[in-house]
Amino acid sequence: MSDVVIRAEGLGKKYLIGHHAQRASYTTLRDVIGSSAGSFARSVSGMVRGWQLVAGDVTEEFWALRDVNFEIKRGEIFGIIGPNGAGKSTLLKILSRITEPTTGRAAIKGRVASLLEVGTGFHPELTGRENIYLNGAILGMSRAEIREKFDKIVAFAEVEKFVDTPVKRYSSGMYVRLAFAVAAHLEPEILIVDEVLAVGDVEFQKKCLGKMQDVAGQDRTILFVSHNMAAVAALTHTAIVLHAGRVALIGPTAEAMKTYSALAAASTSSRNRESWGRGQHTCVRAARLLNDDGVPTDQYIAGMPFKVEIEVETDGSRSLSCELLIVDQANTRIALAALHNFEGSTLPAVRGVYRLVMSFAPLHLAAGRYAIDVLTSIVNQKWDHHVEAAILFEVLFSNPAGLPWSFQHSAGLGAVALPFARPTVIERIHVETAAAHGLAQDAPSIGTRRTVQRVLG
Repeated sequence: MSDVVIRAEGLGKKYLIGHHAQRASYTTLRDVIGSSAGSFARSVSGMVRGWQLVAGDVTEEFWALRDVNFEIKRGEIFGIIGPNGAGKSTLLKILSRITEPTTGRAAIKGRVASLLEVGTGFHPELTGRENIYLNGAILGMSRAEIREKFDKIVAFAEVEKFVDTPVKRYSSGMYVRLAFAVAAHLEPEILIVDEVLAVGDVEFQKKCLGKMQDVAGQDRTILFVSHNMAAVAALTHTAIVLHAGRVALIGPTAEAMKTYSALAAASTSSRNRESWGRGQHTCVRAARLLNDDGVPTDQYIAGMPFKVEIEVETDGSRSLSCELLIVDQANTRIALAALHNFEGSTLPAVRGVYRLVMSFAPLHLAAGRYAIDVLTSIVNQKWDHHVEAAILFEVLFSNPAGLPWSFQHSAGLGAVALPFARPTVIERIHVETAAAHGLAQDAPSIGTRRTVQRVLG
């Protein structure tokens, strides 16, 4: 189709990784010389036979990507998500022509600008001004075109004072701001942006998201990689989920996010339940955070219903309860859920293993990492079994009103947002009323009162 600007067909990328064989702890000089001579002979033999040389005694094939197929149309903002090691960066490097695929092909129609890591395409000895012109020339723009965009680039990056300073003296934040400003303003047909935007501050991330929406509105294509699911959801309509180098799903972003959460939860190594121990009457056997579809996850979207699943074994004693404590990254307890005290229920007085699914109203937690302690207790007497950090989860983005600004736990403003139940009432208070409540030291005369009203009105 004519509007397809990127097509991947059977893409695969294989690497050979080396492992040193285990050797005896005592090595003689003769062993070292013999080993070196043998390695040299093998290297010469490998070059003669055309083998790929890899450091190490044992080599292993590793497929970073395998059989990846997709199409991206002009003007589309396409999300690429997946856990670490899924192959996202390898895919972007192939599309950016940084590396060649082992199998398959990627056809790209249009000029590509890539922002894959801090300072991509910058020469550290050159100034910000010189790097802007250098990047523009690489993208095929004339000096006049670059000059026309120059002031906008510098203003967007907020580096006016340092534009004639070598970029090797820039902070990582300044590097990112200038690199993104150059990539976004020099009008590439295809813009590839990796997780590098996470280096910038919240306000700059907000500017970048807005700029990418503007770029897409100009019939240009964006490939956006991020672990920030809120940013992916706000910016993209279609996404690909990569897992272990293969395509797990290509479809609407909402479906892709669900698939990603399920894969992340499934791939998380099971914690050693034996270390949890047990109480006198009960034993917490498992604990999971669930998403809207009832699938275990390690990410919570602020403002969504909160659901926890617990498996508890009991000896059938009466008056046994279950409690949850949410702990923030400062190790402060910020919330309690108590089966008996808040719901009036207890665990069944019959021996067995029970599954409890606890559902709560939406929580507006700040972005950050959290843990949930799971406890059982004998009602109003004592704790029976306490498992610290039985559930670990993360909030990636938080804003009660759905605005771009993220409420970060690390900002030191607390862990829980207080969303407004209804619009705040703001009304003008009459001057006499203010004076009557002691807000004015002296009640004004009639003439003064009219003057104050005229100024306020």
